[in-house]
Amino acid sequence: MADLLVEQPREITISKTFPAKPKLKPKAKTPSKTPESKYWSSFKSHQISNLISSIPSIDFSPISPHQFAATNSASLTLFSSQTLSPTSTISFSDVVTSCSFRCDGSLIAASDLSGLIRVFDVKTRTPLRRLKSHVRPVRFVKYPLLDKLHLVSGGDDSVVKYWDVAGESVVSDLYGHRDYARCGDCSPINGEIFVTGSYDHTVKLWDVRVDSKESVIEVNHGKPVEDVIFLPSGGMVATAGGNSLKIWDLIGGGKMLYSMESHNKTVTSICVGKVGKESGEEALQYRILSVALDGYMKVFDYAKMKVTHSMRFPAPLMSIGFSPDCMTRVIGSSNGIIFAGRRKGKEDVGESKSGNFWALGSVEEPQRRALRPTYFRYFHRSQGEKPNEGDHLIMRPKKVKLSEHDKLLKKFRHKEALVSVLSGKNPENVVAVMEEMVARRKLLKCVVNLDEEELGLLLGFLHKHSTMPRHSGLLMGLTKKVLEMRADDIRASDALKSHIRNLKRSVEEEIRIQHSLQEIQGIISPLLRIAGRR
Repeated sequence: MADLLVEQPREITISKTFPAKPKLKPKAKTPSKTPESKYWSSFKSHQISNLISSIPSIDFSPISPHQFAATNSASLTLFSSQTLSPTSTISFSDVVTSCSFRCDGSLIAASDLSGLIRVFDVKTRTPLRRLKSHVRPVRFVKYPLLDKLHLVSGGDDSVVKYWDVAGESVVSDLYGHRDYARCGDCSPINGEIFVTGSYDHTVKLWDVRVDSKESVIEVNHGKPVEDVIFLPSGGMVATAGGNSLKIWDLIGGGKMLYSMESHNKTVTSICVGKVGKESGEEALQYRILSVALDGYMKVFDYAKMKVTHSMRFPAPLMSIGFSPDCMTRVIGSSNGIIFAGRRKGKEDVGESKSGNFWALGSVEEPQRRALRPTYFRYFHRSQGEKPNEGDHLIMRPKKVKLSEHDKLLKKFRHKEALVSVLSGKNPENVVAVMEEMVARRKLLKCVVNLDEEELGLLLGFLHKHSTMPRHSGLLMGLTKKVLEMRADDIRASDALKSHIRNLKRSVEEEIRIQHSLQEIQGIISPLLRIAGRR
């Protein structure tokens, strides 16, 4: 009975047509930027190159307009965060190593290699206090965030000092480090708690209320510590030393939470920055910004424990600062150049507009006539209105634009579609049409029906693209089938023989390259295996 059955012709209908696209799209050479990368890239670069030596310290004023100070040689220079131009300079008798603004922004303290700490009035640059107790160079000085009367300092004498600024006296000498005390930071929740880092690889948490004058918590970074900061919660600190940045949980007794080793050279400075976007997933989230001698600035999201952005600069980097209003980022280098970046905000646009108004005089906005049914605008009102944020948009379906080969595929004219796309210059479209014809089981049938000129087009395409890695899986198999099915036609035509010679030459070249790569892989594999054991 099965032999007597006759298959009835079926009516083929196409509900919707889509353009032929390759299944394996080639990846872009440069990966697309994430929203956060776009945010950090929006800081327009500006170089300040009037300085002559390394810039070891940068600090921002906590009070608007958030001017910043940079130490350079024997001077302390104040800059405007809006114009990025210097506003004043304070001279010292020795090289300045560190600076720190008071919480109200009215005073600034700076230390130098002579062991002296000086306190100045920011507006008048008047020296107010001289704090002298260190017998070696002072490497850091810091104002507590919640205290206007005290200072914390540390230096090459490995002593950490807690100062009474008004009385120019030392309240506490804290001994515990066995090498240079290089960095420190004060707690954002308690003015009497601070943390210091030293070249003895240790980071110590101090509380001046403890009578024993010993550190409360001690952690070992594993490398000489170059910088240490409190994170905004006050319960964690981040340390930088060697090529690693580590995060420690102080509430958990000094447990290490994460170690990031994305820099190639010594990490010299770190600070806390905030993504100042008003909306989006990354809005108002804190990040750790780090710079190193390899010239890279890295942005680290310590909530997700990953690097979210990286930027290269043409010099070793020594210090970094980020303004509290999230508008200015400043990086100091070892050759005396400050790489400043400012993000254009709404207030900048408003200032420029107001400046234009002052230049041209007051300009009154012309009044529009009220709409009446006799006006043409009356019948087209609200058609140009933009949707609000919460509106639901109903979009018109976009008309699909079909190219010539897509139209031929739609009409099931497979051979003409293949010839049409081979005549073009886009190999991605050719591969897409071939994949579609393989799915329809028509590709080999079309190859059989090609005349000599059309077969020459196909062989020319196979010669150019059959050895490309992303297309070789399909095209090498097709090449083999073409040679088997059209061998007689190829022998009878000199033009087709020329295509075959070119194809053979490209395949032999690809085989030679693969053999060379295997030799290189054999050399590298033992080296990688040895490096992995260390």
